[in-house]
Amino acid sequence: MPVNNENLRNIMKNKMRILFLLSLALIVSGILKAQESKLTSPDGKLTLSVRIDDKIYYDIACNGELLLKDCFLQMTVDGNQLGEKPRLASKKVKSESSTINPVVPFKFSTVDNTYNQLLLTFKGGYSVEFRAYDEGIAYRFVTNLKGDKQGKVQVQGETFAINFPSVYLAHLQQAGSFKTNYEESYSHLNTNEWSPSDKMSNLPVLLDTKKDYKILISEFDVFDYPCLFLKGTGTNGMTSVSPKVPLEFGEDGDRSLKILKEADYIAKTAAKRSYPWRYFMIAKNDGELVENTMPVKLAPKSELKDVSWIKPGQVSWEWWNDASPYGPDVNFVSGYNLDTYKYYIDFASQFGIPYIIMDEGWAMTVFDPYTPNPKVDVHELIRYGKEKNVGIILWLTWLCVENHMDVFKTFAEWGVKGVKIDFMDRSDQWMVDYYERVAKEAAKYNILVDFHGSFKPAGLEYRYPNVLSYEGVRGLEQMSGCQPNNTIYLPFMRNAVGPMDFTPGAMINMQPNVYCGNRPNSASVGTRAYQMALFVLFESGLQMLCDNPTLYYNNRECTEFITKVPVTWDETKALAAEAGEVIVVAKRKGDKWYIGGITNGKERELIIRLDFLNGGKTYTMTHFEDGINAGRQAMDYRRKTSQVKKADAINIKMVRNGGWAAVIE
Repeated sequence: MPVNNENLRNIMKNKMRILFLLSLALIVSGILKAQESKLTSPDGKLTLSVRIDDKIYYDIACNGELLLKDCFLQMTVDGNQLGEKPRLASKKVKSESSTINPVVPFKFSTVDNTYNQLLLTFKGGYSVEFRAYDEGIAYRFVTNLKGDKQGKVQVQGETFAINFPSVYLAHLQQAGSFKTNYEESYSHLNTNEWSPSDKMSNLPVLLDTKKDYKILISEFDVFDYPCLFLKGTGTNGMTSVSPKVPLEFGEDGDRSLKILKEADYIAKTAAKRSYPWRYFMIAKNDGELVENTMPVKLAPKSELKDVSWIKPGQVSWEWWNDASPYGPDVNFVSGYNLDTYKYYIDFASQFGIPYIIMDEGWAMTVFDPYTPNPKVDVHELIRYGKEKNVGIILWLTWLCVENHMDVFKTFAEWGVKGVKIDFMDRSDQWMVDYYERVAKEAAKYNILVDFHGSFKPAGLEYRYPNVLSYEGVRGLEQMSGCQPNNTIYLPFMRNAVGPMDFTPGAMINMQPNVYCGNRPNSASVGTRAYQMALFVLFESGLQMLCDNPTLYYNNRECTEFITKVPVTWDETKALAAEAGEVIVVAKRKGDKWYIGGITNGKERELIIRLDFLNGGKTYTMTHFEDGINAGRQAMDYRRKTSQVKKADAINIKMVRNGGWAAVIE
């Protein structure tokens, strides 16, 4: 075809059209590519893949194996869906590395805080911050909104939605409602079988991928906001639910209040703020769950300038054994009275226990914290305790404290060292704020705090390190309801997210088929060596000795071991770990190592290497093991001493529901 001007013009138009389409394709491709981001952990093993589509989606993989897929996150704030049809405005990637020295070191006195961060800022006044640690992945929303005249917004809901590439086994603590003390036994079900009509679960939740990995899900830095719960979707996934803000209360006995009216939102909070971290601990072996320090790394900074007065320690406790010492040296009527509490102080003083707790009954009523029971005489006990170098911790209901928030000033004037606050049993925004108000007010007057009837740790213990422990666990208070088959999950779940007031230390020990213990002769399920090992295994800034001083005197060699176990640690190493089956942990304080191990209802025999010791040195190891008859008579144990070195391996044998405990020095 001859080339004329018209043909030339057509050829040029076609070329320009093709060039335009190619350019457009390249631009669109670039935009699409910009909507996909990857973040890897510092060691390169974990990969977070974020893609912006109709929602903010993410996948998590470890060593190339997909663990979570098509997960997404949203928030509804003042009716606006943050994360719905998101429009990306900017993306920033950075790396951070620092060292953290926790005020109260539950696992390590020095924590390496190294992570990679991806900050995605969206049009509409919000961002999502992702972090990748070698130990796991975390994210949180950050808002920069205008709010109302007071700078506040209403959060109608938050969506934390996760999905699994295959069927996982979920270990859950399922609650019938938002009114829960987090003390339910764990349930275990396949993720595809958890339907929306089933009970929800509080956090943490442990996922067994049935391959090489475990995933522990929890939250941290929860302030002015409710705690998160999870429900099954029925389609091999989970999604979040949260309690609404309570607006009106009514009477509900002398320990709590009944919610009469709720708002249609879960939080009314600052328009400009960061929200709680949602995090995934990802363990290539179960021991990594025990050693994990993500909560420390996600924690807020302490609000307290002077922390020198915060003294973690052990506590002698009278409630579990019903204040019932007896024997030839008890020449008084035992009970909740002055002579009995002096006996507890004498016991604590003799064994170097820094505190005793006075539970319900020290005051005339649970409504009035200012009028001590004259049979008890708190003021005389505080004076006597000072002589013996033993501090007093007083029990209160949360409602009593709420009605008398100036009680901390009064207690400081009396010389009280701490408080145990009980029966909150909720985790809505109002109650989360209550915890913070208590911690802040108590800190003003150098008062320590132990929360019972509580939710799990969520960061307050770092902002206000005078908060030394929380219950929120199915502990020894449950008597026969506290079974080793359930307790064996605690190092991998509940205690993995923060301090836990389990109240160990029973000296009457039974196997489950013969259990018959009740107050005042309270008993535990599991062997004596099992109970002793719990003091090494379980982390709590206020570690209870739950049993009767009489029994501790009668079992002196056990008591001498228990009372020398620290409550804070320089180093933690998992030596054998299988969630739900067995755990053996070594912990170092200074130049001493302690080892604690427990098993479930199965006998175990393990070979443990002592290669964590320093070379070129011979150590003395004193250990307590299950006796030959402990599988039937749980109080049977043996105490042995030997010389050990770094190159040695030791044999640990545990009977059913048994344990093993040692000190190496």
